[in-house]
Amino acid sequence: MATETRAPDRRVVRSRAALFEAAVRLVSERGTTAVPITELAEAAGVSRQLVYLHFANRDALLVGAAVDLARRELLTRTGSALMAAVEHFAGHRAFYRAMLSGPCAFEFTRALGELLAPVNRQLFAAAEVDPETLDDLAVFFTGGMGSIINAWLLDDEEPDPERFAERLHRLWRGLGLAR
Repeated sequence: MATETRAPDRRVVRSRAALFEAAVRLVSERGTTAVPITELAEAAGVSRQLVYLHFANRDALLVGAAVDLARRELLTRTGSALMAAVEHFAGHRAFYRAMLSGPCAFEFTRALGELLAPVNRQLFAAAEVDPETLDDLAVFFTGGMGSIINAWLLDDEEPDPERFAERLHRLWRGLGLAR
């Protein structure tokens, strides 16, 4: 028996996209994740009840918005993956700083790691290791890169994307990953 896969309801897709856009914009503008659900719903043009139909709470909405932003901008770019990542994080610095210093920081970091670890797994695919070790390498590398990017976003007064990209390039070369 074949299982039927239905396309998501366009209203749901539209509502979630509006909520994600409102979340990124308001958190970026305010520099904090402490944006009330009512204001997020109003900015998205949806009801407060609709927010709770899709998300358990504000933090779940914010983490969803962050993962959606990263998925749309990081995983679809062509060219240098390293420079694309640096430009992405620099371009959304206010949003990511708030996410990394707010109450949803742990869930955000975990969700971003789950999104990026499979991508990083490809970096080590040529290594002659068993699949479990390959997964561990990808998670380890993703966590380390995340820590370096977090420190750059949180600690540098005026982060310079080109200098930071060169720093990461040196790291990649040191690990034998630069092509």
